[in-house]
Amino acid sequence: MVSPFIEIPVETPSGERFVKVTNPEKTYFSALPEGRGRKLDLVEYYLSVADGIVRALRERPTVLKRHPDGAEGEAIYQKRVPDSRPPWIETATVHFPSGRSATELCPVDVAHIAWAANLGTLDFHPWPSRRDDTESPDELRIDLDPMPGVGWPEVVETALEVKALFDELGYVAFPKTSGSKGIHVYVRIAPTHPFIDARHAAVAVAREIERRRPDLATAKWWKEERGERVFIDFNRMARDQTIASAYSVRARPQATVSAPITWEEVSRVQVADFDIWTMRDRFAELGDVHAAIDDVQHDLEPLLELYARQAEGEAPFPPSFALQPGEPKRVQPSRDTRNKKP
Repeated sequence: MVSPFIEIPVETPSGERFVKVTNPEKTYFSALPEGRGRKLDLVEYYLSVADGIVRALRERPTVLKRHPDGAEGEAIYQKRVPDSRPPWIETATVHFPSGRSATELCPVDVAHIAWAANLGTLDFHPWPSRRDDTESPDELRIDLDPMPGVGWPEVVETALEVKALFDELGYVAFPKTSGSKGIHVYVRIAPTHPFIDARHAAVAVAREIERRRPDLATAKWWKEERGERVFIDFNRMARDQTIASAYSVRARPQATVSAPITWEEVSRVQVADFDIWTMRDRFAELGDVHAAIDDVQHDLEPLLELYARQAEGEAPFPPSFALQPGEPKRVQPSRDTRNKKP
């Protein structure tokens, strides 16, 4: 009889923790060979990339995207950690405009991540700020999302345009595959600005890349205006909006992961190159190729100055937000009666 659970010893800076893994033989990734897509394989994957995943999540309030029935099962976005958690689990409380709050997981070591993986967590969605000051982001995230009809080469080309802009600003940027269709580009910033400024910085990047390459990229919020281009999703930097972290496993039968890569690799890799097994081998050989991401924090002011020079005003917020000061009317252009001739 297969044991209903096992306990895995995990070394942490605070000492050894024992993480229970229930139903370790349960299949989570159907496209992997038999015996390589189990729940236990998921947990052991995260342990194998411990240094990298902890660097990506450390001290950040983190939403858990759980798939307790496996990658093809229903997703549960869990903001609040369960009360029945080990006493060593650390948390951070975040507040929302509605007046409500949530006590979220705040990983400080890989035992926290293994514990969450046992709950069926595939991807970890951290805030771009840390728990000491959750209202001041220290990470600028640029999300490159290809629209239908757009291929991987166009995503790569857009990423290189973003790099060129950041190079001009003197920013050191770090790319990673999304693990799905796109590429994410991260820049560490000094935590001296509120979320609205960080979002405006992302808007500035999106508009500037669209200005330079209107054939390739778009900053248009409404889908009907994007066409077959790469959408630069500036609203990933809106408060309480998150992206799957580096090393997160995505909800795909192939168990692809959001893979940190170098700029030299951008043009020669594919999303499918990185799964919970190939990333183990890569990490064992190279370690975390984003290990230097915390070495420098950049000033956001040059991007805020660019936003002001663009003089295009506020961009639409996600629909979950109340209408913001200066925001245009939330209506699809094709349904806006102001644009129709009498």
